[in-house]
Amino acid sequence: MTEPLKKVLGAQVRDLRLARHLSQEGLAEELGVSTRYLAGIERGERNLALDSVDALAEQLGVEARSLIIQP
Repeated sequence: MTEPLKKVLGAQVRDLRLARHLSQEGLAEELGVSTRYLAGIERGERNLALDSVDALAEQLGVEARSLIIQP
């Protein structure tokens, strides 16, 4: 069975954040969200609007679609 999209997105965000040596606090600040909210995204607990996915992708320097495609 395929992982739910929000779980895939969360794992991708976490992996990219760590690869770029960003803390949750630092990325959350750049995005204008709380660290708790970003942690929820990374755990796949948050449903994001497409605008939020675009903003995350921009901050991580990737195309938005790469956040939702399972590697």
